[in-house]
Amino acid sequence: MARPPIRRSLILLTILAIAALPAAGCQSVMLTAMYLIKGTDVDPEYKGLKGKKVAVVCRPLVSLQYRNANVGRDLAEKITRLLQAKVPKIKTVDQQTVAQWLDENTWDEYVEVGKALDVDAIVGIDLEGFDIFQGQTLYQGKANAAIQVVDCRDGGKVVFEKTLPQSVYPPNIGIPASERTEGGFRAEFVTVLADQIARHFYAHDPHADMALDAKALD
Repeated sequence: MARPPIRRSLILLTILAIAALPAAGCQSVMLTAMYLIKGTDVDPEYKGLKGKKVAVVCRPLVSLQYRNANVGRDLAEKITRLLQAKVPKIKTVDQQTVAQWLDENTWDEYVEVGKALDVDAIVGIDLEGFDIFQGQTLYQGKANAAIQVVDCRDGGKVVFEKTLPQSVYPPNIGIPASERTEGGFRAEFVTVLADQIARHFYAHDPHADMALDAKALD
């Protein structure tokens, strides 16, 4: 008689061992086994970008454009890179191409941009608040944003939208201005904000933000 494969035998032994444990310990053991098999990542809230041609457009409030002139483009650039790296089979439009079209044209709706760039969908970010100061001597980034995904092949239908809770970085502490340059901290916060937005579209660790205070102090 042929001997069963080693992997199948190990799985069978694991199942038998779990079944033999006292009832009080079964739940924790099963959860541990699930983490080992699946990992701790959770599914994205919206999976519809897979295999699509996508452009990311960030639209800051006019007042933000004066105080933080490049934050919209920087945020869109970082989100584009994350989507390209982590969403299967996606094709993203280079941000230089997007920025050039935005500079040269007047538009009101995201679908107008999408049709001009010939994409399947626009990931639109309405940046409604962005600041990096807590008083005069401390940095603490705060931002408010809303996300839309617009289907440009279906007349501009909004297929996903969400208003995000306020992003705060670091969440519980301020960073003395003497320890960072203003530009350096702004770039750091934009990176964090981009991750918090982009993760709506790919599997991710739901506990990633728990380490943001420690990250800010590194």
